[in-house]
Amino acid sequence: MLTGKTAVLGVTGSIAAYKTVNLARMLIKQGCDVHVLMTRNAVNFINPITFESLTSHKCLIDTFDRNFEYSVEHVALAKAADVVMIAPASANVIGKIAGGIADDMLTTTVMACPCKKIIAPAMNHNMYHNPIVRDNIKKLKSYGYEIAEPERGMLANGDIGDGRMADEALLFEYILREIAFEKDMTGKKVVVTAGATVEAIDPVRYITNRSTGKMGFALAKNAMRRGADVTLIAGKCEADMPMLVNTVRVGSAKEMYDAVMADADADIIVKAAAVADYRPKNVGKEKIKKTDKDMVIELERTDDILAALGKNKKKGQFICGFSMETENLIENSRKKLVEKNADMIVANSLRTEGAGFGGDTNIVTLIGADKTVQLEKMSKDEVAARIFDFILGK
Repeated sequence: MLTGKTAVLGVTGSIAAYKTVNLARMLIKQGCDVHVLMTRNAVNFINPITFESLTSHKCLIDTFDRNFEYSVEHVALAKAADVVMIAPASANVIGKIAGGIADDMLTTTVMACPCKKIIAPAMNHNMYHNPIVRDNIKKLKSYGYEIAEPERGMLANGDIGDGRMADEALLFEYILREIAFEKDMTGKKVVVTAGATVEAIDPVRYITNRSTGKMGFALAKNAMRRGADVTLIAGKCEADMPMLVNTVRVGSAKEMYDAVMADADADIIVKAAAVADYRPKNVGKEKIKKTDKDMVIELERTDDILAALGKNKKKGQFICGFSMETENLIENSRKKLVEKNADMIVANSLRTEGAGFGGDTNIVTLIGADKTVQLEKMSKDEVAARIFDFILGK
């Protein structure tokens, strides 16, 4: 995913430096060329050899180190970098960068670098909330730096508070959002639904389906990484929630319908959730007919989200739905495309191995008004990318 991309990681003096080792490993696993710069204080927490072994590059600390092939190293790295992340970023280094001080390899490179710079603060709770530190962070934001806000939790000294560096999985997502994809969806508002709806029978039992949310999550992540402003409307899900997207949690089909309609002005809406067609009518134990052997539940239809979107489609808006069929896949999906006034249907068969609920792969056919594309078996992340390529006319 990151082949051909270069990331520069700056490491300052903080116990959180151990997380950056895993971040470097995650980037390298995706094909990224990673260079690490350390302050002199950072080497008290982690040995530079650790990063050198991972990255196959010399870990640079001294601006005037002569033990490398001749070049003005901070300028060379600044030109090569697609993104710079300082993680952990101490209060000292944040203050120096905000004040324009460049007195070591890390701060000098940052000053010379024109690409996106992301700061991941890590420090004591009281230090993080010091007005001087807050002003410095605000100043960096005004200069276009992005701040990966720290988490609240147990700090190195045992206190509970703000200041713990963001998890490396989240920092990895910040970098992916910046460099993994062309920003061909910048300025677009995208709504994606994911997961299953849950229809209560009584306080204990409910009706649902096998959707895990994985396909919808892959779509939300791909749109976010391509620059879109993404809202994910998620029902019952078994997969890990995607990061860096706006998330609205819902339960029933009615709650999902209301949430989608509240964002119905989005440029692109992808209904990937598996919404139940029926729900119990007049839910309540007195409404459920029981015999000695059977329980009979009277059902009513749920609101048709895709049909409502198609009926009220805005000019220039793109509506995409999903179709899961057990037979006549293409015929039934084309019918759905027309009946719902959608612009695209993603069709997959529950009878095809490697497709449908639960797995990490999918096999789908993309159906538009005048174009049909059959995709081979691929990961749901790859399918998501191809769906948005189709939507964008690529």
